[in-house]
Amino acid sequence: MERWKINLFVLWFGQFFVTSGMTMIIPFLPLYLQELGMSGDKELAFWAGIIFASNFVTSFIFQPIWGGLADRYGRKLMLLRSGFGMAIVMVCMGFAQNAWHLLLLRMLNGTISGFIPASVSLVSAGTPRKRIGFAMGMVQSGGVAGTIMGPLLGGLMADSIGFRPIFYITGGLIFTATMLAALLIKESFNREEAKSQPRVSVWSGFAKLKAIPQLPALFSVTFLIQFALLSPMPQMPLYVQDLHRSAEMLAFWAGLVGSVNGISNMIASPVLGRLGDRIGSERILGVCLIGSAIACIPQAMVTEVWQLIVSRFFLGIFMGGLLPSVNALIRKYTPEGMDSRAYSFNTSTLSLGNLIGPVTGGILAGIITIRGLFILSAVLLLLNAIWVRKTLYAKPAKGSEAADKP
Repeated sequence: MERWKINLFVLWFGQFFVTSGMTMIIPFLPLYLQELGMSGDKELAFWAGIIFASNFVTSFIFQPIWGGLADRYGRKLMLLRSGFGMAIVMVCMGFAQNAWHLLLLRMLNGTISGFIPASVSLVSAGTPRKRIGFAMGMVQSGGVAGTIMGPLLGGLMADSIGFRPIFYITGGLIFTATMLAALLIKESFNREEAKSQPRVSVWSGFAKLKAIPQLPALFSVTFLIQFALLSPMPQMPLYVQDLHRSAEMLAFWAGLVGSVNGISNMIASPVLGRLGDRIGSERILGVCLIGSAIACIPQAMVTEVWQLIVSRFFLGIFMGGLLPSVNALIRKYTPEGMDSRAYSFNTSTLSLGNLIGPVTGGILAGIITIRGLFILSAVLLLLNAIWVRKTLYAKPAKGSEAADKP
């Protein structure tokens, strides 16, 4: 098997283990806080919210720092640092004695995280250019599969073995993924050459990347993906309740609505990534942005749960082509030696979307209702499609590194 395929296979499992481990705690986080001695619905909702969000806050801040170090010392080193660090922190969460312990550990977890952008950067650097779309689609499908399976497995295990052992199992999964990477991943990286390059601060690196017009447009796609997906989620169970008009099997239907777009995303990502290798990732990105916008509109007009499920299934198909295309195009437009930093900035925008999406959605839902949120998401995605169309076909400045990159 070719080396890039071995790396891709290992990193697919790495993405799956890490994302499933990180999302296992979602179904029982408020219940775990109750076990730690907290009571009162308002207090539980407040602490569950800030504990969940704290990981994204510190991740947003520190991702570019780790990306700069990856460009200087190697992507595999940063992947191992993140993986082993997160495994230790996750096990420590199982020993938490109060909400403050859990909050601080979640913040630490976000601080040392970076497995996913390091994986994407490793795949990008080692994959032949003609297969980059397929490879990015495969990596995406591994992460989405973990996101789907994590809450399901977490909920099942919480009922059978309790809350604390799940953190130990999660730490073990992340440790296993990192050990596989340590033993099987091979990286072609000239550390001495990288060290000889001038040091670039986080802000200077961002300014350099921002000057390439295509990259801010691509980063905005990542943010809007998370916004469009997550802004309606806090209100989704109530929306399903209104459509279902019955308490019977309400939890099942709400769970299916929440996961169906992930299922279609996982299936579509490698297919659309491979298609991007044939006809161009720019075309796939444009079509999928418009398709995602169109798929948001029926969700505002449905009258039955099955109609919402169908609409979200098609939304997942189009969104399955967005991140792989974005990652493939980031490689295309990023100057040599700054790939890891660019992917880290992209992950920061993803964390920002994870953080702002549910909060903004909760506020706006009270003003324009959840149906209005779907229309707003459609408008933002269409505007983003226009921005991407104008910038991706703009010629890089003459003599710039992006222009000279083959």
